[in-house]
Parts: sequence; C-alpha cells; structure tokens
Amino acid sequence: MPGKTILSPGQRAAIFDPPTDRETIERFYTLGPEDLVQVCRRRRGANRIGYAVQLCYLRHPGRALAPGEAPPAAMLSMLGEQVGGDPAEFEHYAARGPTLREHRAEIEAFLGLRAFERADLRVMLAVGIEVAASTDRGETIVAVMVERLRAARVVVPAPSALERVALIARAQARRAAYSALIRDCAAEQEQRLERRIEASEEGRTGLGWIRDWSEAPSATNLKALVERLKRIRSLEIESDRARRVHGARYAVIARVAGLVTAQHLRRLERRRRLATLVVFAIETEAALTEAALVMVGKLVGSLFRRADRTRSERLLGAARLLKDTARHHARLGRLLIDARAQGRDPLRAITDRIGWDQLERSVRDAEELTRSADDGLDEVVERYPTVRKFALTFLAAFTFRAARASDPLLGAVEVLRRMYRDGRSVLPKRVPTTFLRPRSRKVVFPAGGGVDRRAYEVAVIVHLRERLASGSVWVDGSRAFRTLDNYLLPQAAFAAMRAEDRLGLAVAPVFRDWHADRRALLTRRMGEVERAAAAGKLVDVVITGGELTISPLRRSVPDEAEELKARLYALLPRVRITDLLVEVAGWSGFAERFTHARSGDTATDQSALMGTILADATNLGLGRMAESSRGLTLARLRWTAEWHVRDETYLSALAAIVDAHIAHPLGKVWGPGDISSSDGQFFRAGGRGEARADHNARYGSEAGVLFYTHISGRFAPFHTDVIAANAGEAPHVIDGLLNHESELVIREHATDTAGAVDHVFGLCHLLGFRFAPRIRDLNERRLYSMAAHDAWPTLRPLVAGPVNIRAIEEHWDETLRLAASIRAGTVSASTMLRKLAGYPRQNPVARALREIGRVERTLFMLDWFDDPEQRRRTGAILNKGEARNTLARAIFFNRLGELRDRTFENQRHRASGLTLVTAAVTLWNTMYLDRAVQHLRSNGVEVPDELLAHVAPLGWEHIGLTGDYLWSEVDKPRERFRPLRVAAADRRR
Repeated sequence: MPGKTILSPGQRAAIFDPPTDRETIERFYTLGPEDLVQVCRRRRGANRIGYAVQLCYLRHPGRALAPGEAPPAAMLSMLGEQVGGDPAEFEHYAARGPTLREHRAEIEAFLGLRAFERADLRVMLAVGIEVAASTDRGETIVAVMVERLRAARVVVPAPSALERVALIARAQARRAAYSALIRDCAAEQEQRLERRIEASEEGRTGLGWIRDWSEAPSATNLKALVERLKRIRSLEIESDRARRVHGARYAVIARVAGLVTAQHLRRLERRRRLATLVVFAIETEAALTEAALVMVGKLVGSLFRRADRTRSERLLGAARLLKDTARHHARLGRLLIDARAQGRDPLRAITDRIGWDQLERSVRDAEELTRSADDGLDEVVERYPTVRKFALTFLAAFTFRAARASDPLLGAVEVLRRMYRDGRSVLPKRVPTTFLRPRSRKVVFPAGGGVDRRAYEVAVIVHLRERLASGSVWVDGSRAFRTLDNYLLPQAAFAAMRAEDRLGLAVAPVFRDWHADRRALLTRRMGEVERAAAAGKLVDVVITGGELTISPLRRSVPDEAEELKARLYALLPRVRITDLLVEVAGWSGFAERFTHARSGDTATDQSALMGTILADATNLGLGRMAESSRGLTLARLRWTAEWHVRDETYLSALAAIVDAHIAHPLGKVWGPGDISSSDGQFFRAGGRGEARADHNARYGSEAGVLFYTHISGRFAPFHTDVIAANAGEAPHVIDGLLNHESELVIREHATDTAGAVDHVFGLCHLLGFRFAPRIRDLNERRLYSMAAHDAWPTLRPLVAGPVNIRAIEEHWDETLRLAASIRAGTVSASTMLRKLAGYPRQNPVARALREIGRVERTLFMLDWFDDPEQRRRTGAILNKGEARNTLARAIFFNRLGELRDRTFENQRHRASGLTLVTAAVTLWNTMYLDRAVQHLRSNGVEVPDELLAHVAPLGWEHIGLTGDYLWSEVDKPRERFRPLRVAAADRRR
C-alpha cells in the first residue's frame, strides 16, 4: 500500500518538475557562456544534451535527473538549439551506468552545490514546523522547504523524502497548537467542555442545541440566543486563548469546530477534542453576541417600519379630513385676499364669514395632518409592549462601553437595568437625559411635563442601537460592535508605513501637496468647462439661466450587430449546464480551489462538488439536487458542502474563472479590461428565509435581499456580496474592488445613483480608483470650488459653495489612516462607511472624507459635462451589468427565484454559486463565440471587431438549465471542443 502523501500529483509536479511552457523554459534554461563551455566538453551528442539537461535540472527545480526520466519536449528542443544537438539523442544518454552519477557530481561542483544529508532532515523538520504553524496546506510547507534548500545550495532530494518530513512537521504543529489552546484549563472546565458532546436522555447533545438557533428577529428568538450565550459563558473560556496560536492556524481549527459533529468529536484524541471545543466556545460566543445585537437592530427597525406604515394608513384614512381642511384654508386664503383688495379689516372678515372656533379646529386638523414624522419615536412608543418584551433580555445580557466612562447613555442603560432587575415600574426622580436628541426630547417630555417612562425606555433602546451601529458604543465580547479605533491600523504601524511610503494610497501623504494639486486641477477644469459652456460647445449639454440640461444618449448598437449576434449564437453547440461546468473546470481549474477546510486537499468527489455548486446557483438546494442527479446522494452533497464549499473557496474559484477569461484573446474586443461596474439585484425571500429578510419600498412590499455584484468591462463577474434590502449600496462599492482575488486591475468603476455618494468619491480617490457613476438627477447635484467663483459666471448658479478645506486639513492624517486600513485589509470599506454614517453627529473623519469627495465629484461632473465619451462609457458598462443580471435571473429559477434559506451564510452561498456559474457561462460562451468567429472568417465572412464588441457572451438559450443533472463527463473530460452547429446555422439563414 502506498504511503500517505501531503501533495497531489499536480502540486508535486508544480514544485519538483521542470516547466513545460516555452516562456518559462526560456527564462530558466537559457545557457550562459560558461555553461556552454562545460556542455561542449562532452564529445558525444547524447552526452552534451544529457549534461545540459542535468545542469538545468540542478538549477531548477533544484533536484537531480532521475534514471529513466524524460524531460519535457519543449525543454529538450530549446537545449538542442543551444548546444547544437538533436533532442532525440537524449534517449541514448547514460547508457553507461556511472555517466549519470559522474556528470551530476561534476555539475554540483561547478554550481557550488552539495548533496542532501541526514542532518538536513532535522533542519527541514524545523522549517516545516515553522511554516505549518500558520497553514495546513502541504504544497506551502514543501515549497518553503525547497526554497530553503535552494538558498542553502543543497540539492533537493526526492519528493517523497520532503513529503514525509512535511507530514511530520504538520502533525507536530497541530499538536503544539492544540496544547497551547488548552494550556491552563482547569479540570472542571475540561469536564464542562466534555459535557457539551454528551447526549441527553432525549438523544440531543449540548453542542447540537447551542448550534440550533434562528436568525429571524423576535423576542422569543432573542431570549433563545441569550440563553445559549449564557451556556457558553458558563464554560469560562477566555477569548485571549486564540492569541496563543498563529491566526491562520486558529482559523483552520475554527472552521473545523464549526463543522464537526459531537459524534466525530468523541472519536478524536483528547488534546485535539478539547482544543476544538475551546475554539468552538470562543467562536460561538462571538457569533451569538453578534447575532443577538443584529437581531435587536432588526427588531427596532421593524418597529419603525410598522410605525411608518401605520402613519401612512392613518393619513389615507384621513383623506376626507384632508379635503375639508384644504377647503377651509382655501376659503380663508380667498377671504384674506379679497379683504386686502377691498381694504376691509381681515380679522372682522374672519369673524363674520368663518368664525374663530371653526378656524382653530381647522388649524388643529392641519397641524395633525402635516405633523412631521420626526424620527418616528412617538409611533414606536405606541408599541411599547413589544419593546418591553426584548428590552430586559437585551440590556441584561451585555456589557456596554463608551469612550467616556460617564457617558449619559450608558447611565440611562444602567438605570433601566436596575429598574428591570428590581421589578419596578417607576423611574427614579432624576435620570440621564442629555443623550436625547431634540426631537426625541419632545416625546420623552410631553407638553413640557415630566419624563414619560415608556417613551424614555424606548428612547434609550433606540439611541443605544444607533450608537452601537456607529461604534461610539461597543460591547464586550463582540467583534462587529467594537470601538471605531480598533478597526484601524494601530497608530505606530500607520506611522511606520507612512515613513516607509508603504500606505498603498494614490495621494500625496502631505496635505499641502494634495491641496495644491487638487486646487490647480479643479480651477483649470472649471475654467475649461466654463469657456465651453459659455460658447455653447458642450455636446448634448446646455447650461442656461442656472439650469442644467443633458440630453439622453442615443442608441449606439447598430442593427448589424444584432444580426451578427444571432448568427454567432446559432453556431454555438447545445450543452447541458452540467457539462458546461465540467468543461470550464478543465480550462480554468476552478474545481481545485474548493479545498478541504482542514487539510487543504482538493475535492476528490467532483460530481458532488459540481452538484453542490449548481444547487446554490439554481436555488435548487441540496435535497432536490440529490433527487434530480443520477448517482448523487444527499449525504455526499452535504459532506462536500460542509467541508469544501465556503466563502473563501467560492471567491478563489471565481478568480480562477475570471483569470481564464482575462487571458482569452477575444476579450479585447470588449474593452481593455480595466473598467468595472457594480449593481444590486433584488431577490424575494419566501418560506423560512422571509423571517430574516428585510423590506424596501423601492422593491415593493415583499421582503428580500440584494445580491451586490461587480462585473468587469469584459462581462466577467468578479465579486459578489449579500446585503440587506433596506441597506444602502454605496458602502459596498469599494469592497469588491479590493477584495477580489483575480488578476483584474481596475482603474475606473461605475455604479448607478444608489452608489453615488460623496464618501465613496472620496475613498475611491484615496485608493486610486476613478469613480464614474451614472447619477440620475445630476441637475440637482451642486458643484464645489476651491477658488473664487467670479471667474465662472455660467457655472456659478451650479456651485453650492467652497470646499471646507479646514475640515480636510485638520483630519488629514486620520483620513489617510482610515484609507490605509481599508487598503491593508484591516477593515472593510463597507464596515467603516456604515460606522461613520451611524454617528448621531457627523464624525470629523467622515466630514473630511465628504469634503474630499465633493472635490472629486465636482471634477467628475465637469468631465461628464464636456466628455460625451465618459457618459457613453459609463452607460455601456452599466448596461453590461444589467445584461448579466438577466442571465443570473434565468439561472436562479428554482423555487420561483425566492430565497428560502434561514441563515445568512446559506444566502451568501447562493449568491456565490450564482456568480460562479454566470462567470462559467460567460467563459464558455467566450470560448465558443471565438470559434464561431473564426469559422465565419475562414469562410470569407467579414466580422469586424466594431460589431463584435456589441455581442455579449451572456446568452443561455443553447444551455440546458433544467431536467435531470448528469455528471457522466466529470471523470472523462473532453479532449476537443464540441463541433459548431454549422448545419443548423445554415438552415436559419
């Protein structure tokens, strides 16, 4: 039986075998003059080429040529050209046994190498343990060993020798991590941990009970979350234990802890079992904390939403009163106008014609009808019983912190906590109120009287929710609700990176330099657009009398392009979606990116992997996928989904497809590939998924979520995220630009109006992206200046005022720190933008970022005015995103296109699977469209690139998306392309 290995055949070949592509061969194996002298000392042609091969092998990959090994043909061909020999002569090399060894010894001396010795095993074991402390991936461990041997001028031994060392090193690193995690655990703690995996009389374990909680917002579910949180806290596992091991090693154990069952844990060795349970406790406490806080946010949000709905219904019900009130006030207005015209006393006219009692009633009715909704707190107070159901649980479960120990809001929280604990229903005579906003104060102190207890309780919960969202109040044990400063790079690290010019930002680190550059540019562009506007030379743009008018773009897709599209797609072969995925996996290698959560091995059950991906993409689910797939069982699908399908593997697999698409030559007709767009696509929620979804009036009355997807100018989607339907899209614009793993280099990005906020303009500028959104009501947006306005009389009515330079200068360093933290991955842009937007009073950094954004938005608007190509380019890339959304809707067809997943993680997997499959369809179509184009051109048909640029690789009529899912070709990949449907295309003509 073969021994256990740590590398797959492909990984072993990548590390230990010579390259096979011509470009890499030329880089590694071009012989120098001294090399050629050594080679040409051999008299026979076979020895010359054999000697050259050995010389190249010992240089890279650094090992000796094995007896009977055949080098790549491309390598032999190139070496034959250099030494003047026939590559075929290599077959006769080393016919005499000692020749191979003698040549190797001579080459080792020439290159200054030495053989691998027994002592090197101990060194490599130490290296392996060092690397394995942070990763379980065998190729990473072995690759570092090989690099160290090359650097030490030691000949790399046989792969099996280093693999054995790597296996030992990985096992020792794992044991060391387990020991560190459970060090200092008391015997009582270990017993409590062990009890979590013992089955009760009902057959359920504590582990299973803790994991089984609902995300649907309700007071009952909140109590269930807090109950589980108390059970976890009773284990008394300190979260600081996570810092005892490398972050990457801890992440691997955490992934396993989230997946492994109690039955599996009972079979593990004691040290590993306890360590896994310790990590489970740490991660679960954090997860339950976040879930509870998010649930409270949703509960409060739902109260405001219902209050708004009630108010709207009340206004609709008061339509008759509104009509009567309007009639009375119209009568009053006419009476006053006539009195003024006739010189009569208006007060006497009111007394005679209307009556003051009637007028007072009418005014009261008008005040009620037009009463501002303020923040809706008064309507929420009417639902006080609902708030009371969860307020006690919420406030008692968490410890809240603020920058000021005497923060009045925390004082108010403590007042309510004591009142609830003591079972009282009366507030103390003096309670903290300075945290209340003026609008809330009107509700809490009705008619200038004392504190309304119910309103006060509701106001505390509402203000606490807002402060938690902004980061000005945080929670012990939470990762998402931390102090704002904890998200950013430490001050010392930021200062060091700034001194070494490693911030990775696109702006000068000194404010004075940035200000001089932007002031000069903005002044110049204002002058250029002013002159063009005054002369009437702006294309399709007119500025007259302070009014801006921009004519819509004319249709730019010629009829010939539509005809070409139909002709090309008629040639494409029909294909089942299952076979399409298998073919794309063969071209791009995306299936290899779905690695095991613990070992890092690639998935061996390819049918189950493809079925799991397609179950997500089509919204079919694992159960129905098992029913629709021949030979696939639900158990195989579930195991694959749990251990191989994760957010990070989906992202890596998507990058593999995108990179293959980038490399295809046909992509050039669709643009340079450095432009992208992003847009949110709404999907309704139904069944169990409806309870955790959100509402947005923009999408109707149904609950749902948004799949927010980034797409390149060549139609390939490269990032996706799931966001709440009622959340803004703008904070997520930058996440996809920074967090994708493909080789795309984006220079310009477009969104629709939803993403066009000043903070995004500012951050894009700092991070080096040109933000070019399509703003629907551009005539309502104002320009800002950094110089006097008098020089621009035509533009002057469009200018709101000067940029607040002082706000930028005072907080320039902190703004750079924010941008550098986002660039470094310390925090996501969406998280920081949401936090900054959540401040009750605008955060100084948010203010500075807004002012920078106003500068950049003004520059963009000026470009939009005088550059029709910019308008056309933005419109074109957004249209590509909308076309891609149509394809996504066609693929996501099962269950009426409704999300019925009860957890956010499952919803993310649905979005990721859908994005991956749309990317696979795009790549497959690109491959075969290219073959169709070549076919037409070879038959004398002119296919100009100008028309081909309008043919999107997003068609799906030729793809079988429904029916039984067959995976017969998974283990038998096609060696050739499918034939085009030439006969069918001819019949259509």
